[in-house]
Amino acid sequence: MSMRYISTRGAGSAPEEPAKSFCDILLEGLAPDGGLFLPQSYPVLSADELTSMRGLSYADLAFAIISHYADDIPADDLKAIINKTYTPQVFGSEEITPLRTLEPDLHILQLSNGPTLAFKDMAMQFLGNLFEYVLAKRSAEINILGATSGDTGSSAEYAMKGKHGVRLFMLSPHEKMSPFQCAQMFSLQDENIFNIAVRGVFDDCQDVVKAVSNDLVFKAKYKIGAVNSINWGRIVAQVVYYFKGYFAVTSSNEEKVSFAVPSGNFGNVLAGHIARMMGLPVRHLIVATNENDVLDEFFRTGRYRQRKAAETRQTSSPSMDISKASNFERFLYDLLWRDPAAVRELMRKVDHEGGFDVSECADVWKRMPAFGFISGRSMHADRIAIIRMVWEKYGIEIDTHTADGLKVALEHREHGVPLVCLETALPAKFESSMVEALGRKPVRPAALDDIENLPQRFELMDADALAIKRFIAGKING
Repeated sequence: MSMRYISTRGAGSAPEEPAKSFCDILLEGLAPDGGLFLPQSYPVLSADELTSMRGLSYADLAFAIISHYADDIPADDLKAIINKTYTPQVFGSEEITPLRTLEPDLHILQLSNGPTLAFKDMAMQFLGNLFEYVLAKRSAEINILGATSGDTGSSAEYAMKGKHGVRLFMLSPHEKMSPFQCAQMFSLQDENIFNIAVRGVFDDCQDVVKAVSNDLVFKAKYKIGAVNSINWGRIVAQVVYYFKGYFAVTSSNEEKVSFAVPSGNFGNVLAGHIARMMGLPVRHLIVATNENDVLDEFFRTGRYRQRKAAETRQTSSPSMDISKASNFERFLYDLLWRDPAAVRELMRKVDHEGGFDVSECADVWKRMPAFGFISGRSMHADRIAIIRMVWEKYGIEIDTHTADGLKVALEHREHGVPLVCLETALPAKFESSMVEALGRKPVRPAALDDIENLPQRFELMDADALAIKRFIAGKING
């Protein structure tokens, strides 16, 4: 039976609007009803299948997992796309995601060795090659609209630059990212890349993306697609490194592992949830937030309270400065027995009442522990202290986001349970915080030594969906 996809809000569940294939939803982004696409059911792997995956190369492991979800792509073609993506030339080593052991049962999974020094490259490099393949097969073009709080933008742009049939419009909050992050994006001169710096915070950028995507006439006319983690192709690619991390720290499928995940838009930890639903023996998924703690509040109390732009803090882990976790809706769908009507009601409450509280429904709240989520938050002083401690104790530099993850991880560490912290980015991207923590600048790749001084190209605009639609249309019409 082929894999088909439906919306968290119901599209694809009725005969008049049938479920879609992987390649269809890859190009579509948001579902027509404003929801997010998910598979009709998750493939569940047997113990024998898990055992057979041990020892596979990263590319072979990626094929073993992604082929369950992208079964409308011929196996040889999918394997070729994956083999083109996960190479030592792109990611720096044969391992692709090397494991750093700090001490017994405490590890960091390195995910930031790609072109933009951030974990987003793990999925985005695959997505760029996938887009190019599907568009060529369909003789089609796509205009990607995305929003970034820091790392998604550069990862997307480096993955999509020069790709045939692709234009990329990336929104980012003006002067809210690190100078290195801005330079990575704005210094690109490729003709198919358009940077828009928005007066506001990341959530304002994300709201514009959703408003444009929900204009179905505009979306169809200008072939608008998504590259943020609302795109299922991003999520499924991220599922792979949970399996890789699990196999790296265990010797049998009888062992359980906990993963600590720095979290903003919920895409990264959602991939861990998918891996767990597929049968990966995960004990806990530890959601680590910074001062913008909407997710920590939810997992502790059941209350989801969306913050306003004025309440969103600008922090030293800027990629997590998010108060509207757009991928969270996918987890809600699973939590609510995959009932789209229940999801629609909660999302209506978010839009009109600013949030909801699932603890008010005993049947829902008592299901929460079964999904393995626990959480905590980290403040500026915490991350600086953790960066300093990791350097002094282990001789390893970590960035501010990874420090948030490790701080919360250590609070939830359990004896005898391997704990894997997912690396977010390399310290070079957050120089001022590293100087504060260690008294010196972090090491950066020679090729990026002077990136802040390169010419930068971007448009400064208000968070106005209509104005941004006019800008996009003008660039497409030429």
